[in-house]
Amino acid sequence: MSASVEAQSANAAWRMLVRTNVEAIIAPQVVDWMDDEGSFSDARYMARALQEVEQRYQRSLYNITAKGRKTLARELGRLPCTLVHSENPECLLSSSKPPLDTIGPFLAVAIPLLDGAVDEVTPRVRKAVFSSLTLTLRHHVLESGGKLERVTELIMRGMKDKDRSVRLAAGQSLVELARLHQNLGSGVLRRTEPLFATMFRIFETTDDIIRETSIVTLGRLGRSVQIAMPEVLGQVIYCLISQLGQRSPLVKGTAHTQLRGLADLYKKTPYALVSPYMTQVAPFLVSRLCTQPMLLAESCRFLSLRPDSFVSATLPHTLPQLFGACNVKVLEAVASETKERISQLFLMYSHQILAYAFRLQGPGASNKVLNFIVTLLKEGTQQALDLDLSSLVGSCKLPLLAELITVFGNEDPDQADYAKQALKKVERALRPQTTSSRSPPTQSLSAFLKPHMLGIITVLNDQLQDVYGKRTLQSKKTIIRSLGVFIKEMGSAIATAAPQIMATLQTMLVIPQLTDVTLQSWREFLTTLDVQDLGPYVGPTSASFVTYWPTFSLTGKEDAKACLDYLICDMGVKLGASLDDVVDLTSVSQLAAAQRTLATYRQTWVPRDKLENILNRSASENLTVCMQALQELRSFMIVDEPKFTRSLASGDVFDPLVGRIVDTLFTAACRDGEGTDSLRTHAFECIGILGAVDPDRFEISTSDTRMVVWENFVDESESFAFVLHLIGDVLVGAFRSTSDIKYQSHLAYAIQELLRFCKFSPGLIATHGSSASISLKVRLRWTSLPKHVLETISPLLSSRFTLDAGTPGPVEHPVYPSMETYRDWLQIWTSHLLARTSGDRATTIFNVFSAVVRNRDVGVARHLLPHLVLHVLVSGNEDDVSNIRNELLVVLEDQVDVDSHSTSDKKLLSAQTVFVLLDHIGYWRSVIPHKLAKWREMSKDKSGAKSTRQIADTERAVVIVDSLLSNIDQNLMAKAALQCKAYARSLMNFERQILTLRERKAKESEIHEYYERLHEIYAHLDEPDGMEGISTLILSPSLEHQIRQHESTGRWTSAQSCWEVRLQSSPDNLEFHLGMIRCLRNLGHYDTLRTHVKGILTRNPGWQSHLVGFHVESELMVGNWDEVDNLIQHCGSDASSVLIACVLLALRAGDVSAVSEALSTARASLGSPIVAAGPRSYRRSYEAVLDLHLVHELETIHRVVSASLREGRAADNLGILSSELSSRLNSTLPTFRTQEPILSMRRIAFALTSANSREIRDVIGESWLATAQIARKAGHWQTAYSAMLQAQQYTIASCFLESARLVKANGEHLRALQELENHMRLAGMLSDAQKGAANNDIIDLTNDNTGPNVVSKAQLLRARWMYEADRYEPTNVLNAFQSAVKSADRWESAQFYTGRFYDDAYKGLRTERDRIDRGMKMSLHTVRAYIRAIRFGSKFIYQTVPRLLTLWLDMGEHSEMSKHRNYEYMNAEIEKAIKSIPVCKWYTAFPQIVSRVGHNNDVVYTLLSQLMARVIHEYPKQSLWLFVSAVKSTKTQRSRRGREILNRLQASSTDRKGDLTTLIDQSQQMVEQLLELCIRGVPEGKRLLNMQKEFPGLYRLAPSQLIIPLQDSLTASVPPASVADSAHQPFPPNAPTFDSFLDEVEVMKSLARPKKIALKGSDGQIYMFLGKPKDDLRKDARLMDFNMIINKLLKANSESRRRQLYVRTYGVVTLNEECGFIQWVPNTAPIRPILNGYYDRLGVKGWTSEMGAVFAHIKNTSTDKEAAAKFEEHILTKFPPMFHNWFLEQFPEPTAWLSARLAYSRTAAVMSMVGFIIGLGDRHSENILLDTTTGSVVHVDFNCLFEKGKQLETPERVPFRLTQNIVDGFGITGVEGVFRIACEVTMQLLRDNKDTLMSVLDAFIHDPLVEWEDEKRKKERETSRRNKAGGGRDVNATRANIDLRKLALDALNPIAKKLNGIYTNSRERPEKETSTSNLVEMLIREASDNANLARMYPGWGPWH
Repeated sequence: MSASVEAQSANAAWRMLVRTNVEAIIAPQVVDWMDDEGSFSDARYMARALQEVEQRYQRSLYNITAKGRKTLARELGRLPCTLVHSENPECLLSSSKPPLDTIGPFLAVAIPLLDGAVDEVTPRVRKAVFSSLTLTLRHHVLESGGKLERVTELIMRGMKDKDRSVRLAAGQSLVELARLHQNLGSGVLRRTEPLFATMFRIFETTDDIIRETSIVTLGRLGRSVQIAMPEVLGQVIYCLISQLGQRSPLVKGTAHTQLRGLADLYKKTPYALVSPYMTQVAPFLVSRLCTQPMLLAESCRFLSLRPDSFVSATLPHTLPQLFGACNVKVLEAVASETKERISQLFLMYSHQILAYAFRLQGPGASNKVLNFIVTLLKEGTQQALDLDLSSLVGSCKLPLLAELITVFGNEDPDQADYAKQALKKVERALRPQTTSSRSPPTQSLSAFLKPHMLGIITVLNDQLQDVYGKRTLQSKKTIIRSLGVFIKEMGSAIATAAPQIMATLQTMLVIPQLTDVTLQSWREFLTTLDVQDLGPYVGPTSASFVTYWPTFSLTGKEDAKACLDYLICDMGVKLGASLDDVVDLTSVSQLAAAQRTLATYRQTWVPRDKLENILNRSASENLTVCMQALQELRSFMIVDEPKFTRSLASGDVFDPLVGRIVDTLFTAACRDGEGTDSLRTHAFECIGILGAVDPDRFEISTSDTRMVVWENFVDESESFAFVLHLIGDVLVGAFRSTSDIKYQSHLAYAIQELLRFCKFSPGLIATHGSSASISLKVRLRWTSLPKHVLETISPLLSSRFTLDAGTPGPVEHPVYPSMETYRDWLQIWTSHLLARTSGDRATTIFNVFSAVVRNRDVGVARHLLPHLVLHVLVSGNEDDVSNIRNELLVVLEDQVDVDSHSTSDKKLLSAQTVFVLLDHIGYWRSVIPHKLAKWREMSKDKSGAKSTRQIADTERAVVIVDSLLSNIDQNLMAKAALQCKAYARSLMNFERQILTLRERKAKESEIHEYYERLHEIYAHLDEPDGMEGISTLILSPSLEHQIRQHESTGRWTSAQSCWEVRLQSSPDNLEFHLGMIRCLRNLGHYDTLRTHVKGILTRNPGWQSHLVGFHVESELMVGNWDEVDNLIQHCGSDASSVLIACVLLALRAGDVSAVSEALSTARASLGSPIVAAGPRSYRRSYEAVLDLHLVHELETIHRVVSASLREGRAADNLGILSSELSSRLNSTLPTFRTQEPILSMRRIAFALTSANSREIRDVIGESWLATAQIARKAGHWQTAYSAMLQAQQYTIASCFLESARLVKANGEHLRALQELENHMRLAGMLSDAQKGAANNDIIDLTNDNTGPNVVSKAQLLRARWMYEADRYEPTNVLNAFQSAVKSADRWESAQFYTGRFYDDAYKGLRTERDRIDRGMKMSLHTVRAYIRAIRFGSKFIYQTVPRLLTLWLDMGEHSEMSKHRNYEYMNAEIEKAIKSIPVCKWYTAFPQIVSRVGHNNDVVYTLLSQLMARVIHEYPKQSLWLFVSAVKSTKTQRSRRGREILNRLQASSTDRKGDLTTLIDQSQQMVEQLLELCIRGVPEGKRLLNMQKEFPGLYRLAPSQLIIPLQDSLTASVPPASVADSAHQPFPPNAPTFDSFLDEVEVMKSLARPKKIALKGSDGQIYMFLGKPKDDLRKDARLMDFNMIINKLLKANSESRRRQLYVRTYGVVTLNEECGFIQWVPNTAPIRPILNGYYDRLGVKGWTSEMGAVFAHIKNTSTDKEAAAKFEEHILTKFPPMFHNWFLEQFPEPTAWLSARLAYSRTAAVMSMVGFIIGLGDRHSENILLDTTTGSVVHVDFNCLFEKGKQLETPERVPFRLTQNIVDGFGITGVEGVFRIACEVTMQLLRDNKDTLMSVLDAFIHDPLVEWEDEKRKKERETSRRNKAGGGRDVNATRANIDLRKLALDALNPIAKKLNGIYTNSRERPEKETSTSNLVEMLIREASDNANLARMYPGWGPWH
């Protein structure tokens, strides 16, 4: 209330002051209206006051004396100040002024004041009037019509006053008037020109005294910083310089003084002060060269220039006006000064002179000047010259047009209009002269300019980039403004030059002084384009505006807002998908309306859509778009959708979006070029937010854009393909992403020339007319390019860029040593090689890059170099080949040179480039022999044959390449690769050397050194399996070797012992101390580590820089902050621990700016290894990612904890934070080495707060418990125990659980159980009655009985351990399980283990009777428990669902069990479960469900049919494919029931899930047609069919809503624990559907004549399937289901996941029992033809009669030893192992080679174990394929299952294929290491999940195979014969009714045995359970035993 009263009082006082002031002016009148104060607002009050003054002086003055006049003038000047700022006596400039017209009242009073007698209007009166005018102008803000002209006249009158003080006062008014003109907005120059024109008139007076004060006024005007805009300052300087030529020393000296003062004020040299205004000054001075020579001389003296230098430097400004004035005399003087002929001067600046001439106005003015120029040129030429205007203009057409268009941007509209008239004159001048009277029709301006558009834009860009000399900001504003006018003039045709215009606008936007004018032109650009051309510029526009919005002025913001409103609100609907490119606008409040409109377009977007959109934009080549997208990604992951983001990285397999996010962020982080630092920072922050996600749980897609020119540009088509590759994959990206306009011009030239090479012309995009002459080939080449590429290059089809390419100077070879940097070396060498190209095509292609490769961005040069080197090599010039060889060698030698002076960056990047070159050459060399063989074959039949010369040239090129490669020492290569951490390459080269040594039969001691190197390399690669394999080859491992082995496997205590031994012998070895310290750190012994470091530094203080990281980390971990701070202050290390310590210190201090700086610095440095490793290096950069993960968590924890303690909401916020942190930890690599640093850093972060709250203590304690858990799982018992003790200090309730687990992990099972029970009793969890009651005073239980709490976990653990101990009564065990369930009845684990206990008890029942009487109740309990487990989670889904179904359905078929009362209860439970359990969980067992469609129990079938119907209804696209086999079954009942289910679905369908009826109809039609295609007979010899003709029904079914039956599309994923069932999407969202069938149907050669069809999916991919008639594919389908489950299990296990173990699967569709389709596996090749190819090269035939005789002899040998000897001597000696060569040739790039070999070894191991388990035989080398892109093994043809191979005529004696070549492919370690460990991991996993796997195979029993039915019929016939032989009696021993289920069970029983580890390979050895490692050893020996291989069927190829 008091504030309001105070304000009212202040207002009343102000009004009184105003009244007093007004009454003083209008005296003797008074203002009665002012008495009624309340009726006027302040604004109205002020306006009325001014009006009162103006009205009063329509009458005469009251007091006409000089004193009265002076007083009145002062009161008049005081009035504006009283009105605006009465409280402030000082009149200061202010931007906030009320809209007052103060000039009208002033003029009304001032005119009579100045009108009077001399004694009345004294100088003091006049001075007071002008002082009053100064104040009046200072407060005026309105245009005021013509009043300002009257003020100007008044001021000029004052400027001529005789009294100097009056003149100076008038001058001050002039300064204020100029300021007012500036504040009125644009058009300053137009408004101020009359002022300066008047000044010039004053200067014309002869009175030097008046001139002097005018000059002083000009100086004041120039010094007034607020008004000294370029427009005003330029005119001031112009006026002052004009006075330097005056004779009067006073005038000249004053002008010189004022100019010097201005130069000092603006801190510029005189020349720098004047140069921006030289366009005005220079013509003025030079035009007076003859009449006023002193003016130029004095001006040059001021500028410190010689006159001739000034004249030469200003020719571009002066010559146009001199020629325009036809001033021959001055032109001759200029020619004399410059020592050039006039004609030469004209030619140098012809476009500027002609532009001026064409702009001249007045009748014939332009013609007069043009004729003058033509005449002058003719006179100045010695010989007769046929010169006319047309040729004169044509000689400089493009720069002339650009010069005139620049004038479009002149603020004077008349000048812009003159420029347009001038362009029309130019058009007329260029018209061809015709003899006819009719002149050609006049073109419109846009039509005339259109062909020159790109050229004009290029010239304008060059001017903006100061290519033709430095330009002023004012000049650049004019150019940008002219661009907008030019765009408007050209209309939609401007789209041709749109990319260049966009690049210009984006470049100019960031210059603050040019922002406003750029936005104006940008607006014009957008509104001019047609909507179809607008799309590519929507994203960059929105991103640029949002990014730079804070820097925009108010005017700029209005323009930017108008642009976005136009794009979104006006054009949004028409833009379609392009609108998705618009960035999020919510950060800019002024764009709220556009954001709302945008939100309506995106209202259907779910978080996934939003994220995909952000990722799409993050991949943009435009830096601003990418930057803005990353900012949005950060906000999305932290603010908008943190839960969704975390859900992506959860479970055993992450969402594919995780791979996309990582790929996007790594690509962004690794972008090179100007302005990428900020982008990198954003990328690093986002990487930290996502976290160190486990690389084994997601995949990053890679696209191979590798291009090799095989035929050295001889083949035209290949040359075109290479050029299209350069355009699409290299140039367009660089063109779109660069902001360097000059570089963009060079790229545009390169693209333009390459387009011409490809014969692309503007007709390709013409709408009519000229496109008819373009050939189909050219058109197809054009349309093969992607859309974004076509959008970019289309304008360049008609461009006319030129290149002034200088001749490269001589180069000294080798280039590398003389170059300072990698960039220099790459650019110089590439430029040199460009000049060494040969052949027309190659020269034409490569020469266009001469300017591009010299740019700062070396990306294009890096891409070109491999192609250039290969071309120059194969072209065969000896000098060039020698130079290349020397260049490569000198780079490699520099890597291993200890005295090298090269920088580390230069060495590393150069080596990487050399390696890329060698890979490229090596790939050409590996493939070209196959191509040569093909060419030679083609030359025989003359079809498409290559010339004999080309073949000979290529053969010669092979010799050259071989010579080059052989001259590079493999040892040098290996060492250089090792030095620059190219480990895969080093490994490859060392292995080659070992193979060479082995071939030479070298001693083991010679090879030992190489083995050690390989062991070291595998350690660097973090490949412990490889290390294990190498270790088997080293008989006496060194201490160093043992250390590596221990460290790689996490045995840090053992490693510590080894380091201690080394330190004993070398106590002063830094490397040994570092090794010791690493062990201490990994063991978590930070106190010891700290002591050790301090001890070392005491003895060796010089080691501080090497140890500071460890020292800081140890002090951090023990919380010694003072020491941490001290260490940081005195070290400049960028070790990760130091950087993180800096962040922690900043967080501890709480200084926000310090925290921000520390975070930024840490991220930039910690993320740098990512940049060094490259965008495809996630696994190699994982340590850096982990550091970024830590930094983000530190920031998050500090923010949340600080806010929570401030707000008093610690419990809630910390609960949310703990959940998020737990999720982040679970998504990381599950190793101690990864997770322990995270937990340690969290503890430090939480402990940073001084508040000792219970919640924070709990979080820290839980963290210690987590450390104990992961240490226990890693086998680090001591660390685990220490961590557990720490957790106990924080009184964590669940500590005792971990303690018990740790005891059990040490092998003391019973003691663990006792310890657990003791703790439970102590906590009150166990009463004497074993009721499981809990003491809530001790243990904090969760309120609801849903999830697991400490009690329930303890109860379940106790129950499980009691059961495992096998020494407790079942009743006690059951009570324990029931206690666990009661404590958390909605916990999946408790339900599952309880159900499994009941199920095991049921399985243990011996007799049928027991199973009926006692077992039914047990099974009912099992079913109930499993149903609850399924309902509450998904962890055990693959165990529970199949077993549940088996129990229920098997009992339903049992005559007695099905009638049991408990079975009725079971049916009731199942019925409820069918309705309540999510359908996706039932779908996981859908094949098993469908196999039981023929169930003979009606009640069960009713429920089963409901279940099948529900699954089909929910997921029709997937389930219909799996249901096909039932509907089309050859068994009547199955087929009838299948049709009934579908009919019911169609009848009751409400189309809730899409058009279900249509889908069912389509599926049935599709199956009918596929069956028809499958069974249709084909005449012998016919290989191809036409689908459209032969199978029109099938052909017409596409496109269809049905998905293509790919394995991935049909496999459901279950929801991970962190995702709710309802939110989970079990299938890929964009599974491809049928788009069309391809015409060609290929008929295969095999006996059944299967047919291969191809179809196109909705994703544009081609998919192929093989239709197999007379083949029961149910076996293949079930096996694929089996393998998919195995894959899920392999993904769920961290050991198998880390090794990327998997089984390659493919889609199988069973149409019925006799027909089906198998997905054709692309990019595969059988092993046999690969090996045959190698043996052909050796001249070894694949099969000979001698071999047949040897095998016949082996067959008849009695002993295995003899058979093995024969096999080895006569077979294996002829076929040396060759398979390793395939990997070297197929994958010449070392990283790909290593990946492929590991993939081969591991997939071979997995399939060997799986094949052994399921009894898979017939593994000849045609049935084992190799993926030619990954190296992985693919098995096909599963016809020989269930040990059928042992029943063949020649029984199979090996469990899987492990022949010499299979082993050879594993590398030099053979079966050891990678293969063996993969076998053991797989076998253990199969054994651990035996129940799950047997449940999947259950379908075989209930859907018996056709071959089992054949077996049944065969056995029944045999039985019948035996019965007849027995006289027709019914023999008990042989039942005629053979049970099919029995046959199936008999086949599956051996599998169950193997899964239990029961196996023997000898009749003498009894069957017994074997450990996994022993079983694997037994199998490897059996499979590779030559005695067994010798007795295999020869067709199996045991020697291969």
